[in-house]
Amino acid sequence: MNLEQKKIVVCGSFLLMSEEFKKLKSIMDNKKNKKCKTRRWWMISLNKSRLRYDGSDMLEDLRREPSGKFENFCRMSATDFEYLINKVGPLIVKTDTTMRKAIPVQERLAVTLRFLATGDSFKSLSFLFKISSQTVSRCVHETCIALIEILKYEIKVSNSKII
Repeated sequence: MNLEQKKIVVCGSFLLMSEEFKKLKSIMDNKKNKKCKTRRWWMISLNKSRLRYDGSDMLEDLRREPSGKFENFCRMSATDFEYLINKVGPLIVKTDTTMRKAIPVQERLAVTLRFLATGDSFKSLSFLFKISSQTVSRCVHETCIALIEILKYEIKVSNSKII
């Protein structure tokens, strides 16, 4: 290939690359101009009342009640509940941020136990505990994984088939 042919190849390559560059630049400009979806609110007003009375307060009130309401609500005794908190707590604990306070371990466990015991929807649990249904879903999922991990050697599953 002589010098003249090399110049033609280089010019042709430059033209092709410049066209591709223009296309890529226009795509990137369109992405930059696209506005991000803004949130309408950070937390709905119903859940903001958590600051006055939240799930931890409700659990504490149920524990103090001598009529056995705590056992009915969580489907276990308060001592068993504390045992589970001590076992599972380190795996499901979250830290507070500058934006919001983390949901306490006892609430995360209570939401999960209530879901497992009653089969309530995440939406109804969100009204009961004053947290979003997405957060309820995440709490139940993370806590179930932690329960399985911690209790897998303590729970024996029968191999017999149920007819």
